[in-house]
Amino acid sequence: MNRILLQAVFDAEAMHVFHHMPESRLRELVDGFRRARIAVLGDFFLDKYLETDPALAEVSIETGKTAHQVVEIRCSPGAAGTVCCNLAALGVGSLHAIGFTGDDGESFDLRKGLERLGCSTDHLHVAAERKTPTYLKPRDVSLPGLEGEHNRYDTKNRSKTPVEIEDAILASLDAMLPRIDALIVLDQVEEADCGAVTSRVRQAIGRRAEAFKNVVFWADSRLRIREFCGVTIKPNQFEAIGRENPPPGEVVDIEELAKAVQSLAEENKVVVCATRGADGMIVSHPEPTLVFGVRVDGPIDPTGAGDSATAGAVLALCAGATFPEAALVGNLVASVTVTRLATTGTASPEELFERLRRWWMQ
Repeated sequence: MNRILLQAVFDAEAMHVFHHMPESRLRELVDGFRRARIAVLGDFFLDKYLETDPALAEVSIETGKTAHQVVEIRCSPGAAGTVCCNLAALGVGSLHAIGFTGDDGESFDLRKGLERLGCSTDHLHVAAERKTPTYLKPRDVSLPGLEGEHNRYDTKNRSKTPVEIEDAILASLDAMLPRIDALIVLDQVEEADCGAVTSRVRQAIGRRAEAFKNVVFWADSRLRIREFCGVTIKPNQFEAIGRENPPPGEVVDIEELAKAVQSLAEENKVVVCATRGADGMIVSHPEPTLVFGVRVDGPIDPTGAGDSATAGAVLALCAGATFPEAALVGNLVASVTVTRLATTGTASPEELFERLRRWWMQ
């Protein structure tokens, strides 16, 4: 169904379609990125890629098993760090990490990666009793994209986050809020209260949002998006309707999703920006609005697409965008990052204009 027909259908059901942004408006928003001061609070992971060359594989004398030979090691900030990578690539004015790492080699690599981005780690606390969460990603150097990835090895904390770490995170939050334009919360750890965004921290964020009306509060969560109140939330289409572990390729009916978005917005007193993969977003404010995504050709890697959409949307909000405008900017950014294979994808500001022109033509 084309946009004109969709507009007619959804207007009749009190849902609108956002279908126009001139290049001059995108330029105005992009020019505002460099003035944005943003803190990212959440679970900072290390993405560690081990590039293996199958031509060099050996057989272990001791076990008889294959000894894969690593020819390159690549590290980059992951999870909340992926949001930081995208904010930096888009030209954010200042960037701050709030959370914790262990006191280990992975922490060193993660901090080094963040510092290369220009991201302050003054509030990324060192906790010797915790591990630095790590996604270890062995892959076949001869195969591009997801095809070359082996099974992943994850390191996470599976015990409750100590009160002392929660205290340090909340103290950092209070120190930063008077100095920032936006706070992005990234709740990546699935085990309850084992990461940076515990129940106590989540509730405190809701209270801070009430007190700091001039700050954009934006939250994303793997499992607990419905537990955030008073802040903008970004569930994906399945999280919005409460469906876990959908099979590959499944989509949520757009009318079902629109009703779930409005219900979630009213129940939690939040603005909802629900992502629909390549199909874009539905936002709840100022009125229920469908914002199309950008179709791209060729192989894609959707890893981190939601994080890149968050970065673009929040930067746009800091620059004065409406929520539908911010959703479109998030869609433009994600349409670029999904084309970066086997790496943490980012987009440059200038790439957004080509994507906008493609969006017009759909």
